Amino acid sequence: MPIATGSKTYKIAVIPGDGIGPETVGAALEVLEVLQRILGTFKLDYEHLDWSSDRYFAQGKYLPDDWMEVLKPKDAIFFGAVGHPKVPDHISLWELLLPIRQRFQQYANVRPSRMIKGVKSPLANCKPEDLDWVIVRENTEGEYAGQGGRTHISQDWEIGTELAIFSRYAIRRIFHFAFQVAEKRPRKLLTFVTKSNAQRSGMVLWDEVAYEVAKEYPHVTMDKMLVDAMTTRMVFKPASLDTIVATNLHADILSDLAASIAGSIGIAPASSIDPTRKYPSTFESVHGSAPDIAGQGIANPIATMWAAVEMLEWIGEHDAARIWMEAIEEVCAAGTTTPDLGGTENTAGVTEAVKQIIEKRATAKSS
Repeated sequence: MPIATGSKTYKIAVIPGDGIGPETVGAALEVLEVLQRILGTFKLDYEHLDWSSDRYFAQGKYLPDDWMEVLKPKDAIFFGAVGHPKVPDHISLWELLLPIRQRFQQYANVRPSRMIKGVKSPLANCKPEDLDWVIVRENTEGEYAGQGGRTHISQDWEIGTELAIFSRYAIRRIFHFAFQVAEKRPRKLLTFVTKSNAQRSGMVLWDEVAYEVAKEYPHVTMDKMLVDAMTTRMVFKPASLDTIVATNLHADILSDLAASIAGSIGIAPASSIDPTRKYPSTFESVHGSAPDIAGQGIANPIATMWAAVEMLEWIGEHDAARIWMEAIEEVCAAGTTTPDLGGTENTAGVTEAVKQIIEKRATAKSS
C-alpha cells in the first residue's frame, strides 16, 4: 500500500537508555516503520538521544544542560529504561527520568492493566473480563517530590528524611484527570487509594480534595480504599475495580502488583502525561533495564510496544494504535511469546510476528 500524500509529521524524541531499553525500543521502532509505510497517514521524525548510563560514565551526567530546549518542541518522548548495576538507582532515576517528569509537569502517570489472551494470570480464577483497569498515578509529588536529606553522615546518629509533599493544587488536578478517565469508560467507576487513617496531614488533605472534586462528576461512582486493603481487593475481587487513582508512591507499588496479576510486568506500559500539552509526554514500559538479560535477545518487547501504542493514541493516530494493539493480542494468543511468558521466542521473533500480522491484515484489506 503506497504512502498517502499529506500525511502528518510528529517529532519524537527517542531515549533508549540502559540494559534492554535499546532492544525493546528498537523492536517497537521496527513496527512503527511498518505502520507508517502501510497506513501512509503519518510520519514520525525521530531524534535519537544517547542519554544513558554510558553517557553518565563518560561525561558525569545523564542529561545535557540544554535538555529542556531539546525536548520541549517534541510531540512525544519514547523512553526505554534507565538503570545500571554500577550506578545507584536513586542517582540514575533522579538524573534522568524524574527531572523530565517534574520539569515538564507530567503529573498524570497512566498505567493500563488488563489480561491479554495467551497471557495467563497467576490468579487461578481470574478471567479477562475481571481485569481491565486503568491506574492513574500522581506523578510529581508525594514521597518522590525530592524534599528531604541526610545529616550527620556515617555517624550512629545519622538521620535521613524523606518528606511527602501534598498540595491542594496538585491533588485537585490529578483527581480531575482521573475522573475524566473514569467518565469515558463504560463502568464510570473510580476508586481512590489513601492511607489517611495513619497519615494525618497530607493524606487527609488528599481525601478532602477527592470528595470536593467528586461533586463535579455526579455520573461517576467513587469509592475509597486504604492502600493495604487495596492490595487484598486487587487480588481477591479484581472485577470490582475499574479506574484507580493513587499517590505517587502508592500507585507505583500497586501498578506493579496490577501488572503481575495481569500476567507479567513484561507487558505493562506507562505514560507520563502533561494533560495541558504544553510539554511533551513520555511513553515507556513499566519494567526496568533488566541488566541480567541485556544483550541476550530474549527481552519481552510487548510492554514497550504497548507504550508506543499509547503514544500513538496520545498524538491522535488512533487507527495505527488499534491495528498494532490487535496484532499484539493476536501474537500473544498464538503463544508467540518470550520466556518470561512461558514461550520460546526471542525479541526478534515476537517483533517479526507482530509485523507479519500487520502486513497480512493490510494486504487483506487492500485486496
